[in-house]
Amino acid sequence: MYDLIGDIHGYAAELKALLTKMDYREIDGVWQHPDERQVIFLGDFVDRGPEQVETVQIAKAMVDTGNALAVMGNHEYNAVAWATQDPETPGNFLRPHINKNLKQHKEFLEQVGEGSDLHKRIVEWFRTLPLFLDMNDFRVVHACWHPDHLKTIAQYTDDQNRIRPDAWAELCNEGAEGFEALETLLKGLEISLPDGHEFRDKDNHPRTNIRTRWWDLDGVTYRDLAMVPVEVISQIPHEPIPEDILPGYDGEKPVFVGHYWMKGEPAPLNEHVACLDYSVVDSNGGKLCAYRQGNSRRLERGQFCWVGRK
Repeated sequence: MYDLIGDIHGYAAELKALLTKMDYREIDGVWQHPDERQVIFLGDFVDRGPEQVETVQIAKAMVDTGNALAVMGNHEYNAVAWATQDPETPGNFLRPHINKNLKQHKEFLEQVGEGSDLHKRIVEWFRTLPLFLDMNDFRVVHACWHPDHLKTIAQYTDDQNRIRPDAWAELCNEGAEGFEALETLLKGLEISLPDGHEFRDKDNHPRTNIRTRWWDLDGVTYRDLAMVPVEVISQIPHEPIPEDILPGYDGEKPVFVGHYWMKGEPAPLNEHVACLDYSVVDSNGGKLCAYRQGNSRRLERGQFCWVGRK
């Protein structure tokens, strides 16, 4: 049996509290369950929180000893790309060292010590994380289960769904075939608005793409499915989305995602999809959330478990 845990973002105290609540105990430096349950981490261990190194150390120790599995989140992907030189242009990096990217990653770099041996070891572990898991009774991916993009990304991964060492540079190239596929799996499905439509983001920049609630099977218009701030939703057209844009979901078994900073009391998004990211970063009601998977393939509200911010 498995306990799936959403985005932690460096809040190790909350992680330890959640593990304790689920009857895990730390033995010889490793958190483990007396009944041999395993954790599955949904990625995003770092950036933002006060205990990022400890968070990674807890998760890595559990994975290394068989007490957990983990998938890559967009923050682990970004961390690897930040630390990896571009083989085509030595001295530059796969994730450019510009102010926007530094701002997002600065807390981690300061806590780990950029360029230190510890930093290098953590980045090397991030490289080993698979992009998704397809288990017997459920599936796990950080942001979006998209069959077409999963087929595309298979060209760049090994038999354990890990990015091949020789594929990183191409996947970080915005013009490459795999770039959009990886962006979708790790950051969510983004679609273009109809010609002539745009909205203004929080910095008043014009945007012509929206991130979507890809799991919303009832949403039929751009506005229905748009994940944008409330104050700009009226700028999104109420026009139907072409049927071939959304991936749908076959419902063969449940899929667990993180990434989306949900609010309120944890519950399934629909009968087949559950998000476990409940904004632990938010000091006003944020939660670190888990789902205690049992024998049923049916998602149940009562299987969610969480702790609040300390």
